[in-house]
Amino acid sequence: MKRGLRKLFAAAEEVLSRVFPPAWNPLLNLGALGFFFYWIVVISGIYVYIFFDTGILQAYRSVEYMTVDQWYAAGIMRSLHRYASDGMVVVMMLHMVREWALDRCRGARWFSWVTGVPVMVMIYVSGITGYWLVWDRLAFYVALVTSEWLDAAGIFGEPIARNFLSVEHLNDRFFTLMIFLHIAVPLVALIVLWVHLQRITRPRIHPPRGLAVGVLVSLLVLALVHPATSQGPADPGRVPADLGLDWFYLPLYPFYEKLPGPVTWSASLVLLFLFLSVPWLPPMRRRRPARVDLANCNGCARCFADCPYNAITMVMRSDGRPFAREPRVDPSLCVACGLCAGACPTAMPFRRRAELSPGIDLPDATIRALRERVHAAAARLVERPRVMVFGCEPGVDLTGLGGPAVAAVTVTCAGQLPPVFVDYVLSRDLADGVVITGCAPGSCLHRFGQAWTEARLARRRDPRLRRRVPDERVRTVWAGPLGRARLEAEIAAFRRALAALGETPPVAPAPVSRAVETADG
Repeated sequence: MKRGLRKLFAAAEEVLSRVFPPAWNPLLNLGALGFFFYWIVVISGIYVYIFFDTGILQAYRSVEYMTVDQWYAAGIMRSLHRYASDGMVVVMMLHMVREWALDRCRGARWFSWVTGVPVMVMIYVSGITGYWLVWDRLAFYVALVTSEWLDAAGIFGEPIARNFLSVEHLNDRFFTLMIFLHIAVPLVALIVLWVHLQRITRPRIHPPRGLAVGVLVSLLVLALVHPATSQGPADPGRVPADLGLDWFYLPLYPFYEKLPGPVTWSASLVLLFLFLSVPWLPPMRRRRPARVDLANCNGCARCFADCPYNAITMVMRSDGRPFAREPRVDPSLCVACGLCAGACPTAMPFRRRAELSPGIDLPDATIRALRERVHAAAARLVERPRVMVFGCEPGVDLTGLGGPAVAAVTVTCAGQLPPVFVDYVLSRDLADGVVITGCAPGSCLHRFGQAWTEARLARRRDPRLRRRVPDERVRTVWAGPLGRARLEAEIAAFRRALAALGETPPVAPAPVSRAVETADG
């Protein structure tokens, strides 16, 4: 199921990337769009609250005044409030499904998932209380079914559903309570969202400006073309029929209404338990976390700066060497993506006199083993121009890509590859050109693999690609898991370009040293 969903999301992302710039792709900004919808709901809700009357008889009239008499302002804000709430539910659900499909909810990432589930519950509760406040026929239906459902659990000493059997049983304090819940629950959800992001480095909570403007304009157009309206005043003396349910917020209400309370309560609790248990179903075989080798670490903090999950902290030096700090890896936060190893300046494949052991590395996918695989792959290249392809595991499946002119080496993430490996491949005449491929643009499984790789190759971020490496002999192809045909076409075009350049020009040999080399060599 996960593989199918991954392909579905990858295909949808590819289609949307033809409509939007890569940075604006809605599927790559689901979390940020959720925050954006939240702030639209807050701002529009404050405006609507100015005109709302909490009286039992005045609530419906005040909402109708906004919708009909002041449709050009308060009516539009009411519609924005409604549709942004629906949009928030949609993007949050898509976000959770996508994270589950990409397996970004297990292992060290369990915390983000478990803190995200109560946010969804609170957003749902907030939406339900918002429907009560309108106090139309739909609101009466929601209030009656909800109260009967709560009564089935025996939460209250006295049944509360009977309060909705006649107007005499209700008073203004009911709407005061609903207003309090409708405001307080989203505020608590915002606090939980802050906790939700604590293990993420540089979380994206704001969508690109162009995407945000487009979404807001779309909501405004929807508010004008199809404004939110009420369904007639609530009447406790009539059984609601032919209601227009909001299927974003109220899809479970027909089940709450028709099925016995013990069944729906049991199903709801089991469903909640399953959602919270997702990170451990089934148990995950985790790679061992990154490991620090202080003998080869000078405390430069590049691994700390590049870690996407706050798994690395810089602490006081413990081995007596003349450096101020050393990195410390929190195993509970490390996802073994390898970006830290790719950032380490001591990950030098040129080493021969000493063992290749960077200051930080992955025990299950070491830089030393990567060098050995590079040599093994290069030994099979017998036809010029030769191309060495480095591809990340979540990207294009490189199985069968090799041949007499093309060799493929898989890394955990493109960001695990130190730029000096490109220099090593070319200067040792292991290949005539290097291709680095991975996830589709903007959809890096490990968040920053693409960005750090591009910045390192462009010599904007340490460790930088050495200036002696010809840029025309290096190419990146962010093809994504479905981009096999595109990758093969890019490699063929790259080989033609390399043939026009001729053989790899001689490069001065790199120094063999245990010391940390400068960015430019």
